[in-house]
Amino acid sequence: MIEFSDIQSCYYILPFIGLVIGLFGTMVGGGGGFFFLPVLTLLIGVPMQTAVITSLVATLPICVVGSWGHWRRGNIDSKTALIFIVVGIIGAFAGAQITELLSERQLKVAFGVYSILIALNMIVSTRKKQETGNRNRKPKERPGIIRNAKSSFFGLFAGMITGTFGTSGTAPVIAGLFSLEIALKMVIGTSLLIVLCNTVFAIGAHFLVGRIDLTLVCFLTAGSAIGALAGPFLLAKAKLNKAEKTAGYWYAAIMAAIGVLMIIGKTIG
Repeated sequence: MIEFSDIQSCYYILPFIGLVIGLFGTMVGGGGGFFFLPVLTLLIGVPMQTAVITSLVATLPICVVGSWGHWRRGNIDSKTALIFIVVGIIGAFAGAQITELLSERQLKVAFGVYSILIALNMIVSTRKKQETGNRNRKPKERPGIIRNAKSSFFGLFAGMITGTFGTSGTAPVIAGLFSLEIALKMVIGTSLLIVLCNTVFAIGAHFLVGRIDLTLVCFLTAGSAIGALAGPFLLAKAKLNKAEKTAGYWYAAIMAAIGVLMIIGKTIG
């Protein structure tokens, strides 16, 4: 169901929040849904089921603009992305069904636990990557069957997360791509394309049962589209040698913090 909510004073900060999320999302490989969901639930107080589908719709402009920008710069591994996307479609439809079975509180706690677990996974993956670099060794070339198995596992998980929480499944996608030891810029671009496809199918799965708040979508995307345009441009100019060493840790810390807030149910403001 599509609806328009009454405009509240706090809505006027949403374009700025959207700008930051759009910029950040296209620079780290996410559509922003992971951050839209806490903003909608913790800051605005939107019911969880409404926040899920609204977050997915608000994510689309970032995914489309960001994917296009990274495609032009050759930052997408199409072969790897295809595996994630195919199994992610299955996961997205399964996740939409899970959302209908859980209460609002259960969804918040589940999202919080998921955030903390995926943060721990990213810390371990980042540390392993650094240890490989410290030994001055080239990353091992994974056999095709192992790469495909990893891509399928993380792709299915990402699709389920997208359908269940409306977060685009960015975290498991990035964790999966990092585990394949792909260069950071390729991780970012490939992730955005995967997230885009997952989001489209998750919206389709939720459309008949979810409530899309177009007022919130308009306020969020007013800034996020601009941020999404700037992200790939700034990333192309950035030198990522030092960033590659710490990006995983920073991303994990942010995810863990959001996870804790969702579990304890603390509403901001």
